[in-house]
This record gives sequence, structure tokens and C-alpha cells, in this order.
Amino acid sequence: MKKKRKAALGSSLEEFLREEGLLEEAQAVAEKRILAWQLEAERKKRKLTKAALAKRMNTSRAQLDRLLDPDNANQSFGELARLAHALGKRLHVKLVEA
Repeated sequence: MKKKRKAALGSSLEEFLREEGLLEEAQAVAEKRILAWQLEAERKKRKLTKAALAKRMNTSRAQLDRLLDPDNANQSFGELARLAHALGKRLHVKLVEA
């Protein structure tokens, strides 16, 4: 016997955030968290300590921690590109349709 699926109540999260004017900010925060996660995963894959990576970047460990902090969205693309380069990667940014 098949169970009937209940109809969804209300709007989707994306619709709600759009209506509240929060969608762009939420997407930016999510993208920053993903980027921070990817950079941290690459650091671990290469078995680099944060101190060694900071030295490669000619910066402080505290600054590196700020760059890798998924909750800190105040980094410039230049800083993130420099971090990616120190990991042997290249930061690629592109515009897509909204």
C-alpha cells in the first residue's frame, strides 16, 4: 500500500530568504564556508601544519587562522588567492546567472 505524501507547507528556504532580502548574504556565507573547508582539506592533504603554511605565505599563523575561518567573510580575493597559491592551487572565480 502506497503512502500519500503530505503537501509541503509554506515556501522553500530559498524563497523565504529571497523574500526577506537575505538570499545573497546567505549564499555568500555558504560559498565562503565551502572555500574555507576546501582550503583546509588541501592543507591537511599536503600534510602542512598551519605554522608551515603561514611561513610559506609570509604571514602570521593568526592571519592564516582568519583566512581559514568559515565564519569570517572579511577576506579579500587576493588573500584567498595567495593562500591557494601557497597550497599549489589557483583560485578560480566566475560569474553565473542568478
